[in-house]
Amino acid sequence: MEDELVPRAVIPVVLYFDAACPFAWVTSRWLLEVERLHPIDLRFQIMSLSVLNEHRELEPWYREFNDRAWGPARVCAAAEALHGNTVLRELYTALGSRIHVERNKDYDAVITASLDELGLPASLAKAAHSDAFDAALRASHQAGQEAVGEEAGTPVVTVDGVGFFGPVLTSIPKGEEAIRLFQATRTLAGTGAFAELKRGRGALEVH
Repeated sequence: MEDELVPRAVIPVVLYFDAACPFAWVTSRWLLEVERLHPIDLRFQIMSLSVLNEHRELEPWYREFNDRAWGPARVCAAAEALHGNTVLRELYTALGSRIHVERNKDYDAVITASLDELGLPASLAKAAHSDAFDAALRASHQAGQEAVGEEAGTPVVTVDGVGFFGPVLTSIPKGEEAIRLFQATRTLAGTGAFAELKRGRGALEVH
């Protein structure tokens, strides 16, 4: 009984996301489920696949994806710069729900509707087609890369200050499964010798 009265330490967790990436979306929804059930201090930060891949030779379909992904990332950067970091949580949810759940790929329409939903200034949409906030976007992206220690895509997650690429998930763990995965992730984060763990991906389920 005494152990139950001792408050559990709040674990700092940061998710670096690109709003256009479906795998980051699934990981973010998992972490929100963990937050609901476990004492974590979850913070959202921006990374950008567009920045990561801007000078790389890519397959045409992936080049097109990266070129379009500038828009949501830039709007997130503008919103954070003008309204603070805490705006990212709800803005990412509004953008991601439309992009990944509703499968709306008209990013201009997605951005406009998301800003309206949250009562944010409609003028923020102009950032999607401007480089005015690119310095802030690149700085946040670089912080995520430095957390991993090498170039990495999204999601990048830090747990207890230790960063890595992933976990990459194909569906959203719920309940006890979500907590078990988080505890395993924390164990790996606290293991200095751990470097990489990977297997083939199944079909992606976005909800």
